[in-house]
Amino acid sequence: MGKLGYMALAIAFALAAGVFLTWDGSNESGSTVTSEGAPSGAALVQVRLPETLTDIAVMGKRAFEAKCIACHGENAAGVDGSGPPLVHKIYEPGHHGDAAFWLATQNGVRAHHWNFGNMPPIDGLTQGDVAAIVAYIRALQTANGIL
Repeated sequence: MGKLGYMALAIAFALAAGVFLTWDGSNESGSTVTSEGAPSGAALVQVRLPETLTDIAVMGKRAFEAKCIACHGENAAGVDGSGPPLVHKIYEPGHHGDAAFWLATQNGVRAHHWNFGNMPPIDGLTQGDVAAIVAYIRALQTANGIL
C-alpha cells in the first residue's frame, strides 16, 4: 500500500474513532445547511440527480433505500432531526474516503461533524453492499459538483 493508501486508511480510522473536530454546519458560502423551523423530516439539501447510474450505483441505490434512507434521506439529502446529507462536501473522498463508509456501517460513528447524535452500526450489509452504496453516493456527489 502506498502513502496515499495509508493516508486514506488513517483518515478512515480517525472518522470511526470520532476524532475530527466538530463541523459548524456551514457550507462554503457560510450559510447554514439546516434551517430553523424546518419541519422534522425535511430534506436538508437539494440534490441534482445524475442523468444515468452505473449498474453498481443502481444496486447501491437499492441498498441505500433499504438501509440508509430513513436517516440520510432520499437521494442522500439528509433528514432534518435524523441524519446528515451525504451529498455534501464534508463527505468528499478527500475527507471521507470510501473505507470510512465501510467502517461507519460496521462500527458506527460518534457524532463529530453534525448534531444528530451517534450513528449506530448497520446490520446486514456486506462489503460489496457498502461498495455499491458508495458508488451511488459518489455518483450523486459528482452530479452535484462535489467530486
